[in-house]
Amino acid sequence: MPKLAAIDVGSNAMRLAIASADDDSGMHVIHTDREPVRLGGDVFAKGEISDAQLVEAMDALLKFRKLINQHKVKTVRAVGTSALREARNRDYCITQIAKATEITIEPISAEEEARLVYLAASKAVRLDGKVALLVDVGGGSVEVSIATGREIIATESFGIGTVRLLQMLEQRKHGERVFRQLAREYINVSGTRLRKEIGEHRVDLCIATGGNVESLGDLRVQLCDANDDKSITLDELDSILKQLQSRSYEERIKDFGLRHDRADVIIPAIIVLQTVAKEAQIQEFEIPRVGLREGLLIDMARGLGRDSGPPDRMQLITSARLLGRKYDYEAEHAQTVARFAVALFDATKKLHKLGTPERTMLEVSALLHDIGYYIGTTNHNKNSFYLINASPLVGVNDSEKAIIALVTRYHSRSIPKPSHKEFMDLAPKRRRVVMKLAAILRLAEALDREHSNRVDSLKVTLRKRKVVLLLKGKGDLLLEKWALNNGCRLFERVYKKKVVVL
Repeated sequence: MPKLAAIDVGSNAMRLAIASADDDSGMHVIHTDREPVRLGGDVFAKGEISDAQLVEAMDALLKFRKLINQHKVKTVRAVGTSALREARNRDYCITQIAKATEITIEPISAEEEARLVYLAASKAVRLDGKVALLVDVGGGSVEVSIATGREIIATESFGIGTVRLLQMLEQRKHGERVFRQLAREYINVSGTRLRKEIGEHRVDLCIATGGNVESLGDLRVQLCDANDDKSITLDELDSILKQLQSRSYEERIKDFGLRHDRADVIIPAIIVLQTVAKEAQIQEFEIPRVGLREGLLIDMARGLGRDSGPPDRMQLITSARLLGRKYDYEAEHAQTVARFAVALFDATKKLHKLGTPERTMLEVSALLHDIGYYIGTTNHNKNSFYLINASPLVGVNDSEKAIIALVTRYHSRSIPKPSHKEFMDLAPKRRRVVMKLAAILRLAEALDREHSNRVDSLKVTLRKRKVVLLLKGKGDLLLEKWALNNGCRLFERVYKKKVVVL
Protein backbone atom coordinates (compact mmCIF):
# COMPACT_ATOMS: atom_id res chain seq x y z
CA MET A 1 0.00 0.00 0.00
CA PRO A 2 1.28 3.52 -0.74
CA LYS A 3 2.55 5.55 2.19
CA LEU A 4 1.62 9.17 2.86
CA ALA A 5 3.11 11.78 5.17
CA ALA A 6 1.21 14.81 6.46
CA ILE A 7 2.89 17.69 8.30
CA ASP A 8 1.00 20.36 10.23
CA VAL A 9 3.18 23.45 10.76
CA GLY A 10 1.15 25.10 13.50
CA SER A 11 1.56 28.17 15.65
CA ASN A 12 2.45 26.20 18.79
CA ALA A 13 4.05 23.03 17.39
CA MET A 14 4.85 20.98 14.30
CA ARG A 15 3.20 17.58 13.87
CA LEU A 16 3.92 14.65 11.56
CA ALA A 17 1.75 11.66 10.70
CA ILE A 18 2.79 8.82 8.40
CA ALA A 19 0.15 6.41 7.15
CA SER A 20 -0.36 3.64 4.64
CA ALA A 21 -3.36 4.17 2.36
CA ASP A 22 -5.69 1.55 0.92
CA ASP A 23 -7.86 1.46 -2.18
CA ASP A 24 -10.96 2.64 -0.31
CA SER A 25 -9.46 6.00 0.71
CA GLY A 26 -8.83 4.60 4.16
CA MET A 27 -5.54 4.52 5.99
CA HIS A 28 -3.57 3.09 8.84
CA VAL A 29 -1.40 5.51 10.79
CA ILE A 30 2.00 3.91 11.39
CA HIS A 31 3.93 6.78 12.98
CA THR A 32 3.31 10.18 14.57
CA ASP A 33 5.69 12.79 15.91
CA ARG A 34 5.56 16.29 17.38
CA GLU A 35 8.15 19.04 17.79
CA PRO A 36 7.42 22.02 20.13
CA VAL A 37 8.40 24.83 17.73
CA ARG A 38 6.29 27.88 18.63
CA LEU A 39 6.33 29.97 15.45
CA GLY A 40 3.47 32.06 16.78
CA GLY A 41 5.64 33.39 19.60
CA ASP A 42 7.60 35.57 17.17
CA VAL A 43 4.92 36.19 14.56
CA PHE A 44 2.20 37.42 16.91
CA ALA A 45 4.66 39.66 18.76
CA LYS A 46 6.89 40.98 15.97
CA GLY A 47 5.16 40.03 12.73
CA GLU A 48 7.83 37.68 11.42
CA ILE A 49 9.74 34.48 12.14
CA SER A 50 13.12 35.12 13.75
CA ASP A 51 16.35 33.53 12.54
CA ALA A 52 16.51 31.45 15.72
CA GLN A 53 13.02 30.06 15.22
CA LEU A 54 13.72 29.42 11.56
CA VAL A 55 16.66 27.24 12.62
CA GLU A 56 14.39 25.44 15.12
CA ALA A 57 11.84 24.84 12.37
CA MET A 58 14.53 23.49 10.02
CA ASP A 59 15.85 21.13 12.71
CA ALA A 60 12.34 19.81 13.40
CA LEU A 61 11.58 19.29 9.73
CA LEU A 62 14.96 17.64 9.12
CA LYS A 63 13.96 15.15 11.82
CA PHE A 64 10.64 14.63 10.03
CA ARG A 65 12.47 14.22 6.70
CA LYS A 66 14.63 11.48 8.21
CA LEU A 67 11.55 9.63 9.44
CA ILE A 68 9.83 10.07 6.07
CA ASN A 69 12.86 8.61 4.28
CA GLN A 70 13.11 5.73 6.76
CA HIS A 71 9.50 4.78 6.03
CA LYS A 72 10.11 5.20 2.27
CA VAL A 73 7.26 7.68 1.87
CA LYS A 74 6.87 9.14 -1.62
CA THR A 75 3.91 11.48 -1.11
CA VAL A 76 4.37 14.31 1.38
CA ARG A 77 2.19 17.34 2.03
CA ALA A 78 3.09 20.03 4.57
CA VAL A 79 0.75 22.91 5.40
CA GLY A 80 1.18 26.02 7.52
CA THR A 81 -1.61 27.67 9.50
CA SER A 82 -2.09 31.13 11.03
CA ALA A 83 1.51 31.87 12.15
CA LEU A 84 2.98 31.04 8.75
CA ARG A 85 0.05 32.70 6.95
CA GLU A 86 0.70 35.97 8.75
CA ALA A 87 4.51 36.06 8.85
CA ARG A 88 5.90 38.92 6.75
CA ASN A 89 8.91 36.81 5.84
CA ARG A 90 7.00 33.61 5.13
CA ASP A 91 8.17 33.29 1.50
CA TYR A 92 11.80 33.58 2.57
CA CYS A 93 11.30 31.02 5.35
CA ILE A 94 9.47 28.58 3.06
CA THR A 95 12.29 28.83 0.50
CA GLN A 96 15.04 28.27 3.08
CA ILE A 97 13.20 25.33 4.65
CA ALA A 98 12.64 23.73 1.25
CA LYS A 99 16.35 24.03 0.43
CA ALA A 100 17.40 22.51 3.74
CA THR A 101 14.80 19.75 4.09
CA GLU A 102 13.24 19.12 0.66
CA ILE A 103 9.88 19.82 2.32
CA THR A 104 7.81 22.61 0.79
CA ILE A 105 5.28 24.12 3.17
CA GLU A 106 2.00 25.38 1.74
CA PRO A 107 0.30 28.17 3.72
CA ILE A 108 -3.41 27.36 3.75
CA SER A 109 -6.41 29.59 4.36
CA ALA A 110 -8.56 29.40 7.47
CA GLU A 111 -11.37 27.92 5.32
CA GLU A 112 -9.10 25.15 4.02
CA GLU A 113 -7.91 24.49 7.57
CA ALA A 114 -11.53 24.16 8.72
CA ARG A 115 -12.34 21.82 5.82
CA LEU A 116 -9.44 19.50 6.56
CA VAL A 117 -10.24 19.34 10.28
CA TYR A 118 -13.87 18.62 9.38
CA LEU A 119 -12.75 15.74 7.11
CA ALA A 120 -10.99 14.15 10.06
CA ALA A 121 -13.80 14.81 12.55
CA SER A 122 -16.50 13.47 10.22
CA LYS A 123 -14.60 10.20 9.95
CA ALA A 124 -14.33 9.90 13.74
CA VAL A 125 -17.86 11.00 14.72
CA ARG A 126 -21.18 10.07 13.06
CA LEU A 127 -22.73 13.29 11.76
CA ASP A 128 -25.53 11.95 9.53
CA GLY A 129 -28.73 13.89 10.09
CA LYS A 130 -27.14 16.13 12.70
CA VAL A 131 -26.11 19.76 12.93
CA ALA A 132 -22.62 19.85 14.39
CA LEU A 133 -20.61 22.77 15.71
CA LEU A 134 -16.88 22.16 15.20
CA VAL A 135 -14.39 24.17 17.24
CA ASP A 136 -10.73 23.84 16.33
CA VAL A 137 -8.62 25.58 18.99
CA GLY A 138 -5.22 26.42 17.54
CA GLY A 139 -2.31 28.52 18.65
CA GLY A 140 -3.08 31.44 16.34
CA SER A 141 -6.76 31.14 15.58
CA VAL A 142 -9.96 29.33 16.42
CA GLU A 143 -11.99 27.97 13.51
CA VAL A 144 -15.69 27.57 14.24
CA SER A 145 -17.70 25.66 11.63
CA ILE A 146 -21.29 24.50 11.36
CA ALA A 147 -21.78 21.28 9.44
CA THR A 148 -24.78 19.21 8.44
CA GLY A 149 -24.01 15.65 7.46
CA ARG A 150 -21.34 15.76 4.77
CA GLU A 151 -20.88 19.49 4.29
CA ILE A 152 -19.78 22.62 6.10
CA ILE A 153 -22.52 25.24 5.77
CA ALA A 154 -20.71 28.06 7.57
CA THR A 155 -17.23 28.70 8.87
CA GLU A 156 -15.55 31.61 10.62
CA SER A 157 -12.00 32.14 11.83
CA PHE A 158 -11.35 34.11 15.01
CA GLY A 159 -7.94 35.49 15.96
CA ILE A 160 -8.22 34.18 19.50
CA GLY A 161 -5.74 31.32 19.39
CA THR A 162 -4.04 30.34 22.61
CA VAL A 163 -0.51 31.46 21.69
CA ARG A 164 -1.83 34.72 20.23
CA LEU A 165 -3.81 35.44 23.41
CA LEU A 166 -0.84 34.60 25.57
CA GLN A 167 1.48 36.78 23.48
CA MET A 168 -0.87 39.75 23.33
CA LEU A 169 -1.83 39.77 26.98
CA GLU A 170 1.46 38.75 28.61
CA GLN A 171 3.16 41.68 26.91
CA ARG A 172 1.21 43.88 29.31
CA LYS A 173 2.87 42.13 32.29
CA HIS A 174 -0.40 41.57 34.14
CA GLY A 175 -0.85 38.99 36.86
CA GLU A 176 -2.79 35.86 35.97
CA ARG A 177 -6.08 37.05 37.47
CA VAL A 178 -6.03 40.20 35.36
CA PHE A 179 -4.80 38.13 32.43
CA ARG A 180 -7.88 35.89 32.63
CA GLN A 181 -10.17 38.90 32.80
CA LEU A 182 -8.52 40.55 29.79
CA ALA A 183 -8.57 37.28 27.85
CA ARG A 184 -12.31 36.92 28.42
CA GLU A 185 -12.93 40.52 27.38
CA TYR A 186 -10.85 40.07 24.23
CA ILE A 187 -12.62 36.84 23.29
CA ASN A 188 -16.05 38.33 23.99
CA VAL A 189 -15.39 40.96 21.31
CA SER A 190 -15.70 38.05 18.88
CA GLY A 191 -18.91 36.89 20.55
CA THR A 192 -21.18 38.91 18.29
CA ARG A 193 -19.62 37.41 15.15
CA LEU A 194 -19.79 33.92 16.63
CA ARG A 195 -23.44 34.40 17.60
CA LYS A 196 -24.23 35.53 14.06
CA GLU A 197 -22.57 32.47 12.53
CA ILE A 198 -24.44 30.07 14.82
CA GLY A 199 -27.64 32.02 14.11
CA GLU A 200 -30.83 29.98 14.20
CA HIS A 201 -29.12 26.61 13.82
CA ARG A 202 -30.08 24.06 16.45
CA VAL A 203 -26.79 22.45 17.39
CA ASP A 204 -27.07 18.70 18.06
CA LEU A 205 -23.48 18.18 19.14
CA CYS A 206 -20.29 20.15 19.56
CA ILE A 207 -16.91 18.72 18.54
CA ALA A 208 -13.66 20.23 19.79
CA THR A 209 -10.24 19.56 18.27
CA GLY A 210 -6.65 20.68 18.80
CA GLY A 211 -3.73 19.74 21.02
CA ASN A 212 -4.98 21.76 23.98
CA VAL A 213 -8.39 20.11 23.74
CA GLU A 214 -6.79 16.66 23.80
CA SER A 215 -4.78 17.67 26.87
CA LEU A 216 -8.02 18.75 28.53
CA GLY A 217 -9.43 15.30 27.80
CA ASP A 218 -6.42 13.79 29.59
CA LEU A 219 -6.91 16.17 32.54
CA ARG A 220 -10.57 15.16 32.70
CA VAL A 221 -9.53 11.57 33.46
CA GLN A 222 -6.83 12.72 35.85
CA LEU A 223 -8.72 15.39 37.80
CA CYS A 224 -12.45 14.70 37.36
CA ASP A 225 -12.58 10.94 38.03
CA ALA A 226 -13.90 10.39 34.49
CA ASN A 227 -13.72 7.07 32.65
CA ASP A 228 -12.51 8.36 29.28
CA ASP A 229 -10.96 11.31 27.45
CA LYS A 230 -13.49 11.42 24.59
CA SER A 231 -15.59 14.32 25.89
CA ILE A 232 -15.65 17.10 28.46
CA THR A 233 -18.48 19.06 30.09
CA LEU A 234 -18.61 22.71 31.08
CA ASP A 235 -18.65 21.74 34.76
CA GLU A 236 -15.50 19.68 34.23
CA LEU A 237 -13.84 22.60 32.42
CA ASP A 238 -14.67 24.85 35.39
CA SER A 239 -13.19 22.32 37.81
CA ILE A 240 -10.01 21.87 35.76
CA LEU A 241 -9.61 25.64 35.39
CA LYS A 242 -9.78 26.16 39.17
CA GLN A 243 -7.16 23.49 39.78
CA LEU A 244 -4.85 24.91 37.11
CA GLN A 245 -5.25 28.43 38.43
CA SER A 246 -4.25 27.33 41.92
CA ARG A 247 -0.84 26.26 40.63
CA SER A 248 2.09 28.01 39.03
CA TYR A 249 3.36 27.22 35.55
CA GLU A 250 6.05 24.95 37.03
CA GLU A 251 3.56 23.18 39.29
CA ARG A 252 1.25 22.44 36.35
CA ILE A 253 4.14 20.65 34.66
CA LYS A 254 5.13 18.76 37.79
CA ASP A 255 1.70 17.90 39.22
CA PHE A 256 -0.26 17.25 36.04
CA GLY A 257 2.45 16.12 33.63
CA LEU A 258 1.73 18.92 31.15
CA ARG A 259 4.30 19.69 28.46
CA HIS A 260 6.31 22.89 28.85
CA ASP A 261 4.67 24.33 25.75
CA ARG A 262 1.20 23.34 26.97
CA ALA A 263 1.24 24.47 30.60
CA ASP A 264 1.03 28.16 29.71
CA VAL A 265 -1.58 28.04 26.91
CA ILE A 266 -3.98 25.57 28.52
CA ILE A 267 -5.84 28.30 30.44
CA PRO A 268 -6.52 30.45 27.34
CA ALA A 269 -7.78 27.25 25.66
CA ILE A 270 -10.32 26.69 28.44
CA ILE A 271 -11.47 30.31 28.25
CA VAL A 272 -11.98 29.96 24.49
CA LEU A 273 -14.07 26.80 24.94
CA GLN A 274 -16.15 28.38 27.70
CA THR A 275 -16.87 31.38 25.47
CA VAL A 276 -17.91 29.22 22.51
CA ALA A 277 -20.11 27.08 24.76
CA LYS A 278 -21.86 30.17 26.10
CA GLU A 279 -22.64 31.50 22.61
CA ALA A 280 -23.72 28.08 21.28
CA GLN A 281 -25.65 27.23 24.45
CA ILE A 282 -24.08 23.80 24.76
CA GLN A 283 -22.94 21.92 27.85
CA GLU A 284 -20.50 19.36 26.48
CA PHE A 285 -17.77 18.95 23.87
CA GLU A 286 -16.93 15.68 22.14
CA ILE A 287 -13.19 15.11 21.68
CA PRO A 288 -12.46 12.84 18.67
CA ARG A 289 -8.69 13.25 19.10
CA VAL A 290 -8.10 13.97 15.43
CA GLY A 291 -7.04 17.17 13.73
CA LEU A 292 -5.47 18.84 10.75
CA ARG A 293 -2.83 16.22 9.99
CA GLU A 294 -5.44 13.42 9.97
CA GLY A 295 -7.59 15.52 7.64
CA LEU A 296 -4.58 16.00 5.38
CA LEU A 297 -4.05 12.24 5.21
CA ILE A 298 -7.71 11.65 4.33
CA ASP A 299 -7.54 14.34 1.65
CA MET A 300 -4.40 12.83 0.17
CA ALA A 301 -5.84 9.31 0.27
CA ARG A 302 -8.93 10.52 -1.59
CA GLY A 303 -6.70 11.84 -4.35
CA LEU A 304 -7.53 15.44 -3.40
CA GLY A 305 -4.05 16.59 -2.54
CA ARG A 306 -2.57 19.92 -3.47
CA ASP A 307 -1.96 19.20 -7.17
CA SER A 308 -3.33 15.72 -7.78
CA GLY A 309 -7.08 16.16 -8.01
CA PRO A 310 -10.17 18.34 -8.19
CA PRO A 311 -11.55 20.57 -5.47
CA ASP A 312 -14.23 18.98 -3.27
CA ARG A 313 -17.05 19.81 -5.69
CA MET A 314 -20.18 19.32 -3.59
CA GLN A 315 -18.67 21.11 -0.59
CA LEU A 316 -17.56 23.95 -2.84
CA ILE A 317 -20.91 24.28 -4.64
CA THR A 318 -22.72 24.36 -1.29
CA SER A 319 -20.37 27.05 -0.02
CA ALA A 320 -20.80 29.08 -3.23
CA ARG A 321 -24.60 28.94 -3.04
CA LEU A 322 -24.54 30.01 0.61
CA LEU A 323 -22.30 32.93 -0.34
CA GLY A 324 -24.64 33.80 -3.19
CA ARG A 325 -27.61 33.88 -0.83
CA LYS A 326 -25.69 36.07 1.59
CA TYR A 327 -25.36 38.68 -1.17
CA ASP A 328 -28.90 38.27 -2.54
CA TYR A 329 -27.88 36.68 -5.84
CA GLU A 330 -30.52 35.77 -8.42
CA ALA A 331 -30.33 32.03 -7.91
CA GLU A 332 -32.18 30.94 -11.08
CA HIS A 333 -30.01 33.10 -13.34
CA ALA A 334 -26.84 31.99 -11.58
CA GLN A 335 -27.79 28.33 -11.94
CA THR A 336 -28.68 28.80 -15.61
CA VAL A 337 -25.35 30.47 -16.37
CA ALA A 338 -23.52 27.74 -14.46
CA ARG A 339 -25.33 25.05 -16.48
CA PHE A 340 -24.37 26.67 -19.79
CA ALA A 341 -20.81 27.30 -18.60
CA VAL A 342 -20.11 23.65 -17.82
CA ALA A 343 -21.85 22.60 -21.06
CA LEU A 344 -19.58 24.92 -23.06
CA PHE A 345 -16.56 23.69 -21.10
CA ASP A 346 -17.37 20.06 -21.86
CA ALA A 347 -18.00 20.80 -25.55
CA THR A 348 -14.73 22.66 -26.04
CA LYS A 349 -12.32 20.31 -24.22
CA LYS A 350 -10.24 19.89 -27.37
CA LEU A 351 -9.61 23.63 -27.36
CA HIS A 352 -8.87 24.43 -23.71
CA LYS A 353 -7.43 21.04 -22.62
CA LEU A 354 -8.36 21.71 -18.99
CA GLY A 355 -9.57 19.20 -16.43
CA THR A 356 -12.05 18.61 -13.62
CA PRO A 357 -10.58 21.16 -11.15
CA GLU A 358 -10.92 23.96 -13.72
CA ARG A 359 -14.44 22.81 -14.59
CA THR A 360 -15.46 23.11 -10.94
CA MET A 361 -13.84 26.53 -10.62
CA LEU A 362 -15.74 27.70 -13.72
CA GLU A 363 -19.01 26.43 -12.25
CA VAL A 364 -18.41 28.34 -9.02
CA SER A 365 -17.40 31.48 -10.92
CA ALA A 366 -20.68 31.25 -12.85
CA LEU A 367 -22.72 30.88 -9.67
CA LEU A 368 -21.07 33.95 -8.14
CA HIS A 369 -20.46 36.17 -11.17
CA ASP A 370 -23.22 38.66 -10.30
CA ILE A 371 -22.95 38.90 -6.49
CA GLY A 372 -21.26 42.28 -6.96
CA TYR A 373 -24.69 43.80 -7.63
CA TYR A 374 -25.12 43.64 -3.86
CA ILE A 375 -22.70 46.58 -3.64
CA GLY A 376 -23.91 48.40 -6.76
CA THR A 377 -24.59 48.12 -10.47
CA THR A 378 -21.50 50.11 -11.49
CA ASN A 379 -18.51 47.80 -12.03
CA HIS A 380 -20.42 44.88 -10.57
CA ASN A 381 -17.77 42.50 -11.92
CA LYS A 382 -15.10 44.22 -9.81
CA ASN A 383 -17.45 44.11 -6.84
CA SER A 384 -17.91 40.36 -7.34
CA PHE A 385 -14.13 39.97 -7.42
CA TYR A 386 -13.83 41.90 -4.16
CA LEU A 387 -16.59 39.97 -2.36
CA ILE A 388 -15.22 36.56 -3.34
CA ASN A 389 -11.74 37.49 -2.12
CA ALA A 390 -13.16 38.84 1.14
CA SER A 391 -15.48 35.90 1.91
CA PRO A 392 -15.00 32.32 3.12
CA LEU A 393 -15.25 29.76 0.34
CA VAL A 394 -14.86 26.23 1.65
CA GLY A 395 -13.38 23.62 -0.68
CA VAL A 396 -10.63 25.52 -2.50
CA ASN A 397 -7.15 26.66 -1.64
CA ASP A 398 -5.95 30.27 -1.97
CA SER A 399 -4.69 29.77 -5.52
CA GLU A 400 -7.97 28.27 -6.73
CA LYS A 401 -9.97 30.99 -4.97
CA ALA A 402 -7.84 33.64 -6.70
CA ILE A 403 -8.68 32.10 -10.08
CA ILE A 404 -12.42 32.03 -9.29
CA ALA A 405 -12.37 35.68 -8.22
CA LEU A 406 -10.50 36.76 -11.36
CA VAL A 407 -12.76 34.80 -13.70
CA THR A 408 -15.74 36.70 -12.25
CA ARG A 409 -13.87 39.98 -12.67
CA TYR A 410 -13.29 39.36 -16.37
CA HIS A 411 -16.70 37.91 -17.20
CA SER A 412 -17.95 41.32 -18.35
CA ARG A 413 -16.11 43.80 -20.61
CA SER A 414 -12.94 44.12 -18.52
CA ILE A 415 -9.74 42.41 -19.66
CA PRO A 416 -6.44 42.01 -17.76
CA LYS A 417 -4.01 44.94 -17.70
CA PRO A 418 -0.47 45.29 -16.35
CA SER A 419 -1.94 47.35 -13.51
CA HIS A 420 -4.11 44.41 -12.34
CA LYS A 421 -1.74 43.15 -9.65
CA GLU A 422 -3.77 40.08 -8.65
CA PHE A 423 -3.72 38.81 -12.23
CA MET A 424 -0.06 39.66 -12.83
CA ASP A 425 0.95 37.90 -9.60
CA LEU A 426 -0.33 34.58 -10.99
CA ALA A 427 2.03 32.18 -12.71
CA PRO A 428 1.70 32.35 -16.53
CA LYS A 429 -0.03 28.94 -16.61
CA ARG A 430 -2.70 30.13 -14.18
CA ARG A 431 -3.19 33.39 -16.09
CA ARG A 432 -4.03 31.29 -19.14
CA VAL A 433 -6.54 29.30 -17.08
CA VAL A 434 -8.24 32.54 -15.99
CA MET A 435 -8.51 33.75 -19.57
CA LYS A 436 -9.83 30.45 -20.89
CA LEU A 437 -12.49 30.22 -18.19
CA ALA A 438 -13.47 33.90 -18.39
CA ALA A 439 -13.96 33.58 -22.16
CA ILE A 440 -16.32 30.64 -21.64
CA LEU A 441 -18.19 32.43 -18.82
CA ARG A 442 -18.84 35.42 -21.08
CA LEU A 443 -20.59 33.17 -23.59
CA ALA A 444 -22.57 31.41 -20.86
CA GLU A 445 -23.72 34.72 -19.37
CA ALA A 446 -24.80 35.94 -22.81
CA LEU A 447 -27.04 32.89 -23.20
CA ASP A 448 -29.21 34.24 -20.35
CA ARG A 449 -28.65 37.91 -21.10
CA GLU A 450 -32.15 38.99 -20.05
CA HIS A 451 -32.38 36.59 -17.07
CA SER A 452 -35.41 35.06 -18.78
CA ASN A 453 -34.17 31.46 -19.22
CA ARG A 454 -35.34 31.43 -22.86
CA VAL A 455 -32.57 29.17 -24.25
CA ASP A 456 -33.53 25.51 -23.77
CA SER A 457 -30.55 23.83 -25.39
CA LEU A 458 -27.19 24.58 -26.94
CA LYS A 459 -25.27 22.57 -29.54
CA VAL A 460 -21.57 23.30 -30.02
CA THR A 461 -19.75 22.24 -33.19
CA LEU A 462 -15.97 22.63 -33.45
CA ARG A 463 -14.62 23.27 -36.93
CA LYS A 464 -11.15 24.04 -38.19
CA ARG A 465 -11.48 27.80 -37.92
CA LYS A 466 -14.88 28.23 -36.30
CA VAL A 467 -16.95 27.35 -33.25
CA VAL A 468 -20.60 27.10 -34.21
CA LEU A 469 -23.26 27.66 -31.55
CA LEU A 470 -26.78 26.46 -32.38
CA LEU A 471 -29.47 27.74 -30.00
CA LYS A 472 -32.91 26.30 -29.45
CA GLY A 473 -35.52 27.80 -27.17
CA LYS A 474 -38.52 30.09 -26.77
CA GLY A 475 -39.06 32.67 -29.51
CA ASP A 476 -36.50 33.97 -31.98
CA LEU A 477 -33.74 34.41 -29.34
CA LEU A 478 -32.59 37.61 -31.05
CA LEU A 479 -31.41 39.21 -27.80
CA GLU A 480 -29.39 36.15 -26.82
CA LYS A 481 -27.81 35.92 -30.28
CA TRP A 482 -27.00 39.62 -30.20
CA ALA A 483 -25.42 39.21 -26.74
CA LEU A 484 -23.35 36.24 -27.95
CA ASN A 485 -22.08 38.16 -30.96
CA ASN A 486 -21.06 41.03 -28.67
CA GLY A 487 -19.58 38.81 -25.98
CA CYS A 488 -17.54 36.48 -28.12
CA ARG A 489 -14.50 38.69 -28.72
CA LEU A 490 -12.56 37.40 -25.71
CA PHE A 491 -13.31 33.80 -26.69
CA GLU A 492 -12.10 34.46 -30.24
CA ARG A 493 -8.96 36.14 -28.93
CA VAL A 494 -8.12 33.34 -26.46
CA TYR A 495 -9.01 30.34 -28.65
CA LYS A 496 -8.11 31.80 -32.08
CA LYS A 497 -11.41 30.70 -33.62
CA LYS A 498 -14.38 32.58 -35.03
CA VAL A 499 -17.67 32.21 -33.13
CA VAL A 500 -20.71 31.69 -35.36
CA VAL A 501 -24.18 31.87 -33.78
CA LEU A 502 -27.13 30.12 -35.43
